[in-house]
Amino acid sequence: MSKPNVVFLLTDQWRLQALGYAGNTQVRTPNIDRLAGESINFKHAISGYSVCCPWRASFLTGQYPLTHGVIVNDVPINGDPVGLGDAFKSASYNTAYIGKWHVDGRGRKVYIPRERRLGFGAFKALECAHDYNQSAYYDNDDPTMRFWNGYDVFAQTADAQQFINSQSGEQPFMLVLSWGPPHNPYETAPPEYREMYDPRDIELRPNVPSEMADEAREWLAGYYAHCSAIDKSVGDIMETLDERGISDNTVLIFASDHGDMLGSQGWTRKQKPWEESIRVPFLLRYPAKYGMAREVDPFLNAHDIMPTLLGVCGLPIPDSVEGRDFSPALTGDNVESQGALLACFHPFGEYSRPAGGQEYRGIRTSRYTYCRNLKGPWLLYDNEADPFQLANLVDRADYAEIQAELEALLQRELDAIGDDFREGMAYINKWGYPLDDTGTVPIR
Repeated sequence: MSKPNVVFLLTDQWRLQALGYAGNTQVRTPNIDRLAGESINFKHAISGYSVCCPWRASFLTGQYPLTHGVIVNDVPINGDPVGLGDAFKSASYNTAYIGKWHVDGRGRKVYIPRERRLGFGAFKALECAHDYNQSAYYDNDDPTMRFWNGYDVFAQTADAQQFINSQSGEQPFMLVLSWGPPHNPYETAPPEYREMYDPRDIELRPNVPSEMADEAREWLAGYYAHCSAIDKSVGDIMETLDERGISDNTVLIFASDHGDMLGSQGWTRKQKPWEESIRVPFLLRYPAKYGMAREVDPFLNAHDIMPTLLGVCGLPIPDSVEGRDFSPALTGDNVESQGALLACFHPFGEYSRPAGGQEYRGIRTSRYTYCRNLKGPWLLYDNEADPFQLANLVDRADYAEIQAELEALLQRELDAIGDDFREGMAYINKWGYPLDDTGTVPIR
């Protein structure tokens, strides 16, 4: 079998609970639902570092955040890891990256030179921006800022289609298409998609407090509009692969970096250990190798994606990678995977200390979520009996044995990667990151 092409569709802040195939009957995602019916579904995909930069740096290096140093947003990758683009380029792939980058850490609108692109060749990207209708980017090696035409999801998708159509087939290609939505601002999707959702009709999760209900419905209506617009673009990519006759030998992935609380537990955005922040989609379709759609059990975390993808493609995994290759599970092998690590290394942004944020380490198993903060055990949920996490069971006598087992599992995971769970400033000081007067790394 020839080396497969790879198309990685990455969204920003799309929680698992906002997809039709995952049980949401309100949001309209017919193309992604169809993709789910043709894909391997990592049903335990977890955003263990559920905020943009730490997750993305782990995705692009295969390393734990305390290794690559991106423990908060807007700081650069440390060391010299072999990047995802490097690994595919060394296997004679044409590589391309389009859209949001957000691992350079030297300013959100600063030009990113070739040596800081982790091996990606074709590169039309910007560090970070969320003005989806006036969205800037840099075109490869031209340091002149340009702007996508109209809603950037559609413009970036059209550019990705052009890249796919430009490939001769003599070499395989690896493309990451990184969209900004459904990350807030929620109200900026194209009008025809906003008109699809009336806030008055939105049903809320039971863990949204009543005092946030009206605002949460407004957020969700706009959020779902972005979701449906992206769904259209997923369909466009699938159609292009079909038209080129390369769908069977293309690894097509749909994923998200983290979720969005959207009012659940009284919180907004991400970086929290609750389900709405940590549960994410991860669909992988590769008909030539895997055929039938099904679910698989491994707890796929950000640093596991690079080695798993390389394993799927039969490529060597660099020594700098720390994540696990779960590709054997896709052919039916029994791969031991007990849970995914959850971590907040330093509270900042919407989860800063003034807002009530705190450091934590935790574990998400098939049934339980357990977290401790610097003071000790903090959260314990039975997600099977209590899917909306309304009852914190930590330190209850009737759950003492379960809590002890989860604590032991968590400690084994931390020991394996050398994480001694320090106070956040220890890591800030280690890498010399600046903080502003709110205790947050400033956005430049």
